[in-house]
Amino acid sequence: MLYELWRESASACPKRIALRDAADGSAWTFGELLTLSEKPGSKRQRIVFPQEPSSEFIFTVLRAWRNQQVICPLEPGQAAPTIAGPLPPGVVHLKTTSATTGASRLVAFTAAQLIADAENIVATMGLKPDWPNLGVVSLAHSYGFSNLVLPLLLHRIPLILAGSALPEAVRRAAALEPAITLAGVPALWSHWHEAEAIPANVRLAISAGAPLPLRLERTIFARRGLKIHNFYGSSECGGIAYDSSSEPRLDGACAGAALLNVQVAVNSRGCLEVRGPAVGQTYWPTATNSLSDGVFRTGDLAQIFDGNIYLRGRVSDQINIAGRKVAAETIENALTAHPRVRDCVAFGVPCADAARGETIVACLAVDAGLSRDVLKQYLMEKLPAWQVPREWWFVDSLAANDRGKLSRAQWRKRYLDSLK
Repeated sequence: MLYELWRESASACPKRIALRDAADGSAWTFGELLTLSEKPGSKRQRIVFPQEPSSEFIFTVLRAWRNQQVICPLEPGQAAPTIAGPLPPGVVHLKTTSATTGASRLVAFTAAQLIADAENIVATMGLKPDWPNLGVVSLAHSYGFSNLVLPLLLHRIPLILAGSALPEAVRRAAALEPAITLAGVPALWSHWHEAEAIPANVRLAISAGAPLPLRLERTIFARRGLKIHNFYGSSECGGIAYDSSSEPRLDGACAGAALLNVQVAVNSRGCLEVRGPAVGQTYWPTATNSLSDGVFRTGDLAQIFDGNIYLRGRVSDQINIAGRKVAAETIENALTAHPRVRDCVAFGVPCADAARGETIVACLAVDAGLSRDVLKQYLMEKLPAWQVPREWWFVDSLAANDRGKLSRAQWRKRYLDSLK
């Protein structure tokens, strides 16, 4: 099904540039890509593991589709998982993810589910052939595959591979087209902004992988007039919500409205449930109730107001204060709304008073001169007193991972180690 759709798509515009590799200057039209994909190839492998951070990734995907092989994209250096026994009927794609214990597991998808995800994203975001995607995020990650690879192969949205997320590489790649769509993660948007490297020809700016900090969104909008659209999704179901507003959000917890053809609801645990044709088939090799029958039951605490989804943290990140629970993200959102707080994470640590349960710790990177007393007073006006941190830990900066996420677990460990 996927290869037939690709052939139909490519045949409609054979002379249009489909793929550019800015690293070496190579370029292919849709017709040239189709010719390459038609060449006979080996079908000995049941499962193919595209891993190249280059145009070869696209070629590998097309050959696998033609040969009706299952695809399991991998990050560079990532070991291929052992896949023994038959896969569920109709499965053509496997995404790697992690269970809450950290054990590796896979999410299985049918062709129809991948097609639905791509349709939802293209229609909701308004991706256009005249605004080629500039590829800086990993093609192997769910975000990159759904936003860059599938729109190229199924919807004729051209792709420019920058070869690197470094500012000069982004500038050079963006200059190949008069207008582009740029999908990044918060850490990259922050880096590009600080380096004055956000291309002037960006017509659509998207951020995913982690919540987009409100301060960053507002600063870039004020200085450049560029609205960055927050995108929320998951490996298990593809795109979930998108902020399509033309101006910065008022609340950093707002993930946007559900994508077209995606239905969301909050269950009795306060967690978001996602339904729709793009929801994955099952976990593999061990199925769980959290992903079954077209429903993905997330661990994200959420509320829905006026059609928008507001994320309130993870169940696993809740802090227990004398039997009352507060999401760490609630405290973080309140703190980052302060104009002089650059970054922060909140977490709970064991309290000497067993009846209290945990003590809230705020770990912050702030502008010089901002004191704990000022921040405590600031929070007292925004949160109940019991949710205001008792411990404050000021650091020069909080390092994020390559997807722009700050690890609460990592900073909690560092804090506890500092007390020894």
